[in-house]
Parts: sequence; structure tokens; C-alpha cells
Amino acid sequence: MVYLAGMLILFFGLLVSIALHELGHFSFAKLFRVRTTQFMVGFGPTMWSKRKGETEYGVKWIPLGGYIRMIGMLPPRKGDAPGQVRRVSTGPWQGLIESARGAALEEIRPGDEDRVFYAKKWWQKLLIMFGGPAMNLLLSVMFFAILLMGIGTKQAQPVIGEVLECMVPASQSQTTECPANAAPTPAAQAGLKPGDRIVAFGGKKIDDYEKLRVLIRDSGGRTVPMTVERDGRDVQLSVPVTRNQMYDLDDQDKIVNVGFLGITPTSAIERQGPGAVASTMGDLTARTAGALVRMPEKMVGVWNAAFSDEKRDPNGPVGVVGVSRIGGEVAASSDYTNAEKVSFFVMLLGSLNLAVGLFNLVPLLPLDGGHIAGALLEAVKKAFAKIFRRPDPGYVDVAKALPVTYVMAVVLIVMGGLLIYADLVNPVTVTG
Repeated sequence: MVYLAGMLILFFGLLVSIALHELGHFSFAKLFRVRTTQFMVGFGPTMWSKRKGETEYGVKWIPLGGYIRMIGMLPPRKGDAPGQVRRVSTGPWQGLIESARGAALEEIRPGDEDRVFYAKKWWQKLLIMFGGPAMNLLLSVMFFAILLMGIGTKQAQPVIGEVLECMVPASQSQTTECPANAAPTPAAQAGLKPGDRIVAFGGKKIDDYEKLRVLIRDSGGRTVPMTVERDGRDVQLSVPVTRNQMYDLDDQDKIVNVGFLGITPTSAIERQGPGAVASTMGDLTARTAGALVRMPEKMVGVWNAAFSDEKRDPNGPVGVVGVSRIGGEVAASSDYTNAEKVSFFVMLLGSLNLAVGLFNLVPLLPLDGGHIAGALLEAVKKAFAKIFRRPDPGYVDVAKALPVTYVMAVVLIVMGGLLIYADLVNPVTVTG
């Protein structure tokens, strides 16, 4: 039951995030008087719906997204009267474009000429389409503010929790026994002990562990003076910092040769200020954007894990099924306290909203970023026309990008299906 509860918490958390994403679009569409006929969470057959005014609100059976239906998303061809549909095509792609254009225009009723999406000002279209991703980004900030400022997180302290006995590279960090002929760590050589508080390193005062870690990594190959507080008094030591293969602080997939001391810190729950939220969001945004760029490479790993015995990358993409399983796994685990479980769920929901928001900003249709790119292109064209005193170029015909849209739609469906399959047969696990 606890496992199921964890799954449901994350599952419904994602559904609420999807609904709020669509609410972001919907709010601006209503503000700018675009007629919106549907507000749906999910895809496929309708589970439940209710009409209020001109909009049908509902939930679909397949909980893998959501949408709002605005009339006039695809404009008529230049020179056509509003609502006019021409059936002339010069090729298979053109036929598909005109078919989709015609279906979009047939939704327009008499009197809707000023309520179609394509006729709105470029900045209104931009706000309508940015409203969805913006809602996810705001949710992400909210979740991380709750986590960092309200709940608090474990922060490494400049207090030694364990002194490692021997030198091993990062790739062998899970080794429980020292390999034969392994050299002792600098910390062991210098006589550091668990409970020692490091107050100075290399002549610099230490007030947090992150500062200490950077100084250690920059001191490889040098003997460094160190001051530790032990049993209420200061002890002066000289530590021969060596070099070791460690994971890069900015890229956990990269191994670098840096200074190494051989200690693990203690940690304590600390609440942080708004600056920590801003710093965390900046760092996570950069990491998530990098992960999106490497998505094709990561999906190859998902394929290999789905159809072989290859281990699933814990930092790779995960679908809605996998996220729900992770929620159940954490909820049922005895390795976490209740406070840690709450923190994990808040952190995961914040991370997921950030990923959804950034993914939707990719400038390709059918993603929101494709429409945003169209609105920005329209702004640029209008600005150039105004500067050079040319006729207003009007709206950008996004229908011409439909071939790319169809290809992207197929890619997204295949990716979603692959992730669901991999999450079922070879899921990502977070507990031992």
C-alpha cells in the first residue's frame, strides 16, 4: 500500500502539473479573446468532460500529456479570404498541409474573425504559447523554494565523517576493501580523525564544505598546512595532497585528475535563502538543457537497456511509468526517513516541471517552442518591414512547417513508447 501511495502521489502530481501547464496557455488565450473549445488533460478517448460556456473541460484515458484546442491555429494561405478552404495540392506534403489547414479553418464560425489564434498580434501569440512552459518553470521554482527554504536539505559540513584508508579511483569508489598495494590516503597519512572540524586549509578560513572541496581539488601534488578543531582545541597539520581520478563537479559523466585528500564529510539539515533557490535553479537549468541536447544519445542507452541486459543509466530519461515506480520505491523504502521522503518527492516534482518546461521550449512544432519561434519570426519580419518602409508582411504561415511537425510527432510517440517499455522491463531504481 505504501508503494502504491508513492506511485499515485507522483502520478497525480504529474497530472496536476500537466493541467496547470494547459492552464497557462488557457489563461492567456482567454485574456486575448481566442475562442478555446477544449481544455483536456490526457489523450485518447474521453473519461469525463463538462461543457461550461464555449469550452469543454475534461480528462482523457491516456495520461501522457494534455492540450487546449484554440480555433485558427493554422492560418489560411496568403490571398485567401478568412475561412476559405482550397483543395488544390501539388504533392503529398502539400496535400497534408492543406488538409490540416482546411480542418483548422472549418472550426471558424461567422463572427470569429477576431478570435482566431493566427490573427492575434505576435506578442499575444508568444504569451499564449509561452504561458504553458512558464507555468512549469514557476512550479519548479515553487517546489525548490519549498524544499530549500521551507524544509531544508542536507548540506555537507567541514567536519570529517570518515577517513578513507587507501587510494582508489572514482571508478572503484564502491570498493569496500583496499586493493593490494593501494597507497594510504593523505588524510590517513596526516592522522586526520572522524569528528575533526576543518577550520583552515592552505591558510584560508573554511566555513563550508564546498569551499574546502574546491581548495583540495586545486592542491594536488602539494603539501598543504591545515588547522582542525579536535576536542575543543586547534591542531596544526601538514597534509601531502595527492592526485586521484575523481568525477568532475560540473559533469558527473566525466572523470578528471584532481587533488585528493581522502575524507567524507558529515551532513546536517539546513534551510537556505532565496539566493540558494536562484543558484540551484540556474545550475539545474544548465544541466537539464545539456541533457536535452544529449537526448538522442541518451535514448540509444534506453534502447540498449530495454532490449538487452545493459544497466539503465540512472541519469538518463525516464517516462511517466518510471517516475511513478520511483515514487513507489522511495515511499516503501526503509533507507529514508519520512522527512527525506517528503524532500525527495518535492525535489522530483520540481525537477520534472523544469524538464517539461524546457522541453516544451524546443523551437520545433508541435512543441510550444515551435509556435514561439513563429511569433518571434513574425516580430522580426514586421520590424524589418517597418524599418525599410515595406508593406506589413502579416502573420507567419506555420502550416508550412507541418512536415517537420509530423516527423516530430512520430519521434515523440516512439520515444514515449520506448520509455514506457524500458520503465516496465528495466526500470531506473534509486534504492539498493
